[in-house]
Amino acid sequence: MNRLLDVAKALADESRLRTLTALEGGELCLCQLVDLLGLAPSTVSKHLNLLRSAGLVERRKQGRWHWFRLAGDGAPPEASGALAWVRRSLADDPAAAADRSRLCCVLEKDLDELTACYG
Repeated sequence: MNRLLDVAKALADESRLRTLTALEGGELCLCQLVDLLGLAPSTVSKHLNLLRSAGLVERRKQGRWHWFRLAGDGAPPEASGALAWVRRSLADDPAAAADRSRLCCVLEKDLDELTACYG
């Protein structure tokens, strides 16, 4: 039951749902998610940690960059089922579509440019 509660808590926030939708297209750097969501890096990191704890996303570090992707085959069944439900539920959502369109612009930006404001 605890895993299900973790997944439910992780899905109970618009920014985290937007993050999951953005990651449907593939792996993204933390800085790209910050730019897309328009939130502070620390806020996005907290959201991503909740999603990771619930088994919904995975992280890898490459140099100074942290990359995130949707959980793969090894995800707990609760997380896999939740991801499928989120995909179906937000497939035609206007806000998710707007994020998908904006993501193209974010992906064109240089990672160093995106992190320049972090100081």
